[in-house]
Amino acid sequence: MNSYRQPGLVLTDRHFTVPLDHADPGGEQIEVFGREIVAASRAGQELPWLLYLEGGPGFGARRFTGAEAWLGRAVREFRVLLLDQRGTGLSTPANRQTLPLRGGPREQADYLAHFRSDSIVRDCELIRPQLTGGAPWTVLGQSFGGFCAVRYLSAAPEGLSTVLITGGLPSLDAHADGVYRAAYPRIERKVAAHYARYPQDVERAREITAHLAEHRPESAGHRLTPEGFQSLGILLGGGSGSHQLHYLLENAFVRTPHGTELSDTFQEAMRTATSFAGHPLYALMHEAIYGQGGRPTAWAAERVREEFPQFDAATALKGDGPVLFTGESIHPWHFEVDPALRPLRETAELLAARTDWEPLYDPERLAANEVPVAAAVYHDDMYVDTAHALRTAATIRGLRTWVTDEFEHDGLRAGGPRVLDRLLAVVRDEV
Repeated sequence: MNSYRQPGLVLTDRHFTVPLDHADPGGEQIEVFGREIVAASRAGQELPWLLYLEGGPGFGARRFTGAEAWLGRAVREFRVLLLDQRGTGLSTPANRQTLPLRGGPREQADYLAHFRSDSIVRDCELIRPQLTGGAPWTVLGQSFGGFCAVRYLSAAPEGLSTVLITGGLPSLDAHADGVYRAAYPRIERKVAAHYARYPQDVERAREITAHLAEHRPESAGHRLTPEGFQSLGILLGGGSGSHQLHYLLENAFVRTPHGTELSDTFQEAMRTATSFAGHPLYALMHEAIYGQGGRPTAWAAERVREEFPQFDAATALKGDGPVLFTGESIHPWHFEVDPALRPLRETAELLAARTDWEPLYDPERLAANEVPVAAAVYHDDMYVDTAHALRTAATIRGLRTWVTDEFEHDGLRAGGPRVLDRLLAVVRDEV
């Protein structure tokens, strides 16, 4: 363990060894990293633990600087563990550089099959007694972290004292097809709202799309395509995302001796926003987190998109309609344009074809739940369908919701201590 200080905090880096396959506890082991954070004034006290599970999949826990955002509220009463879920951050990272150590694509896909919420929860249950002495802890799950929390309630509720979920109540039984069939209309509403706010972006987006379709430039090995440009719509799911997208578009073109070209500023911004170099598991596992019922996910977002022809950029350019941005979806072309994903294309194909995914949630156990649970449900969340979330909320006994349109999906980040304060008040029946 390595302990050090930031203003007002004591941080301790912790490393844990867990089985790759929890069904074979004596087999191969991997490392999971967590960062313990406690208020400096309370470092020597016995405090309840709060485990934070980051959104994703595929993102390591946020690296805070001091007691910022919701962390400042949490350390007033908790000792916090920021967990890098397996394969992310410092937890035996899985990416194009490390996965070849497993062997070829088949071996890589078999390895990654152990990186869903069921394995993450079992990691947590091995880690918990090492920190708490066996006492249950509070879990705060953001987005995919909330999916993990619902799995935790299904599989090991004895490890939980309280569960807090922000923008992360999954459908218990929806196939990936149903998830994306509900997603595209939500995305279209967000795009319409963006264009209503910034009508000048309609023509600018058409011009950019047409230029990319004709020239197909590259930035640091990343191929910039119309589909990649459309995927910038992922920004629209955050509270300030529409403004970020607008500012990105306004720098698109510059005049040069060779005519008008896409600016280096725009190309670098687009590459940065669409690259998966820092979180390749997001692309590899994004549809797998919905895999249940013996059916392959089979590139669900790509297949379902065909049911919504208004999202086809070429069709939009032939007419006079707007180019629609897309959102949180992964497509086969991601593994062609992104150098961080290109070597993993066959691995992704094997994961998409996989049919042996185990069920993740236990409706009967959730219906008998005794753990206090509060969930923030964002009124028109672009990433997690509100109707699906509320349906799940109604099936978990005792779960209390806070439905709000004050925040978008990133409410925990944007709202900081207010969001955590509200959830704690809700779960404690103080509001």
